[in-house]
Amino acid sequence: MTARFSTVTQLLAAGVMAISLAPVAQAETTVQSCNRSVAFDAPPQRAISNDVNLTEMMLALGLADRMVGYTGISGWKTLDPVMRAGVAELPELSAKYPSKEVLIGADADFFFAGWNYGMKVGGEVTPETLAPFDIKVYELTESCIHIGEKAKVSMDDMYNDLLNLGRIFAVEETAEALVAGYKDELAAFSKDRPEASDPLRVFVYDSGEDTPFTAGKYAMPTALIEAAGGSNIMDDLEKSWATVTWEAVVERNPEVIVIVNYGSVTAEEKRAFMRSNPAFAEVDAVKNDRFVTLEYVEATPGPRNIRAIKTLATSFDAAQAHAVSN
Repeated sequence: MTARFSTVTQLLAAGVMAISLAPVAQAETTVQSCNRSVAFDAPPQRAISNDVNLTEMMLALGLADRMVGYTGISGWKTLDPVMRAGVAELPELSAKYPSKEVLIGADADFFFAGWNYGMKVGGEVTPETLAPFDIKVYELTESCIHIGEKAKVSMDDMYNDLLNLGRIFAVEETAEALVAGYKDELAAFSKDRPEASDPLRVFVYDSGEDTPFTAGKYAMPTALIEAAGGSNIMDDLEKSWATVTWEAVVERNPEVIVIVNYGSVTAEEKRAFMRSNPAFAEVDAVKNDRFVTLEYVEATPGPRNIRAIKTLATSFDAAQAHAVSN
């Protein structure tokens, strides 16, 4: 009887141990990505990100060890020392937009990209074309305007991406702490600034000489400018990044011009173009030499947006103080 009881006890104990050692099924995680719900039964292990700002979001969440590479940086931009260190162990799989074969060849299980940030509407790389290869896609919130309606851009677009990535990769606490820190930093900075009675008129100069490429209602600089106390003169443009006319810029007479620095034409060259062109001689920003530069990684959704707001706010405050003194 005792021996039998001992045997049963051992079997029960072994069963309990087997249960405790068995893998625990992961609850399915679902996030909203533009107009789609994307479900994950486990965190991705072989992720790829496109563009410098999206890659930096992954790094900020400590996800480098879940990545097999990145795409879309060196073909247009250069990495600063911080980013170079962050991706030192990762290969760049494509200098510009990746092909479907690049992503499949890397055995990727996740692609963090956006519309015009690694994917094009109707292109070969989309959530639909990658689905048969078990590559799930999360789309940058700012870019959703290219495939449907969305609210005007705000800082919540960037926060939303970090929080969704946190859920996808099961690092929710890290993401929540990061977003809370950004919000607290921005609130503390804004609290100490004088309130502007009339927001400065601001134009974003991305590129182009014949016609300027700029930020509209749905592009991140509009949110950054507003958070810094200014107003984007093109915030009624029902687009994200788009081309406008120089006549429209001159007519709206910006008081500050924000130059986005990247590519083969430097920020200084863009500034020199505007200062030397007689057509812009009476534009307030040009006349008073009120230019401020943002790096591409600061002007697009990502961890450096708070620093960008501070840069803009400092410039706006100086411009308003100068205007008052005169």
